[in-house]
Amino acid sequence: MPRLRLAALAACLLLAGCGGPNLLPQPDLMTSPVILDEAAAAAAISRYRASHGLGPVAIDPSLVRAASLQAAANARAGYLSHEVGGTFDGRLRRAGFGGRYAAENLSAGSTTFEEVLKRWQASPEHNRNMLMPQVRRVGIARVDAPGSRYKRFWALILSDS
Repeated sequence: MPRLRLAALAACLLLAGCGGPNLLPQPDLMTSPVILDEAAAAAAISRYRASHGLGPVAIDPSLVRAASLQAAANARAGYLSHEVGGTFDGRLRRAGFGGRYAAENLSAGSTTFEEVLKRWQASPEHNRNMLMPQVRRVGIARVDAPGSRYKRFWALILSDS
């Protein structure tokens, strides 16, 4: 009998180890996309880039869609991850982008674009992305998840093509 209990315990531990975090249900929070003034966001990023001697950026509808999908994936999950919606390279390929230079900034919690822009400027990695000299196109999105800890999820995708 003790051997049977030991075997059952070992089987449970093996199953628990194999499943990892996927055994726990993933949140699927209610979300709502927010309509942004994308042109104003691109103008603000362009002004910031100009203050560093860099060229302007333009809004790209395909990048807006890709950013929207990533912001929504993060909002549904209730946390920030560059991988929750698939790999960044895979998401860019699906959006039709094959450029050599691309980056993604994510954030959560900021109420306005001005607030999230300041956060990205204050973060060395996010700031470096916005100041990539090769960048010419951007897509920006915000998706709200009122039932989540952060409430608001942002995604900015920057690309050279």
